[in-house]
Amino acid sequence: MSIAKIEHIVVKKVNENNVHSVLEALAIEDPLFFILTWSSPTGKMSRQISVTMRTPGNDDELAVGYLFNEGIIIDPASSIQSIEHIRTDSNKIEVVLKENILPNLKGADRRSFVSSSCGVCGKTEIDYIESPFNAVGKPMTISKDILFGLQDTLREKQSVFEETGGIHAAALFTSDGNLILVREDVGRHNALDKVIGNALLSGLCPLVQTILLLSGRASYELIQKASMAGIRIIASVGAPSSLAVSLAREMKITLIGFLRDGRFNIYTEFDNFLDYETSNK
Repeated sequence: MSIAKIEHIVVKKVNENNVHSVLEALAIEDPLFFILTWSSPTGKMSRQISVTMRTPGNDDELAVGYLFNEGIIIDPASSIQSIEHIRTDSNKIEVVLKENILPNLKGADRRSFVSSSCGVCGKTEIDYIESPFNAVGKPMTISKDILFGLQDTLREKQSVFEETGGIHAAALFTSDGNLILVREDVGRHNALDKVIGNALLSGLCPLVQTILLLSGRASYELIQKASMAGIRIIASVGAPSSLAVSLAREMKITLIGFLRDGRFNIYTEFDNFLDYETSNK
């Protein structure tokens, strides 16, 4: 079944000379309620963990990525029994855990509602969750020429962005610039949750040998999510925040910003990650 990600409405286009009506494409934004079900010594338990505003599609990946990145489930591949939409409501998704698997509900208490623009909103505190993939695997080397080509490759795959201009993307690349995976969403943190959720379900983690490209700015939470999956090189088309740079430095992540038009800034850098001319250092 095809999932609608775009809605068309009639709008009035106004310029200096005239006003005319056209059909405009908008990215759909709908709530997704995460419901977690597990077995406890007292019987079956079910709880709504959170709700996020998202673009429909890849909801199973979004749920898995969210639960992992919030520290609610450490090993989704061995912990999840099933992931299904509630039959009567496509905006509710239920994740059922296997017998004897208990969720970390402290992670669930960190949020109540998550907007599409701010993943940190709703948290009772800002803290860092320990990842099972920290310091796993060897770092890789990437050239500046490969970095320059990433945005063009991403734009070619952003089908919803091409129609609406109002959606974010997160993408994984190999060290030679080949695209592994891209996901789009009205929420930048949702797009990354979907990418990481797919990687977890596909057995690709840790993602040490990949480059993460973000279509917008690099916020603290996106650095935190990437670190959870073992990513050690992050490039963003936009700017990072000060807190993002601090966390990237702490987690020894190479962070690149303003990657566009044949240029980029290096905000944090670690040995063997980048290969570029000494004169450019």
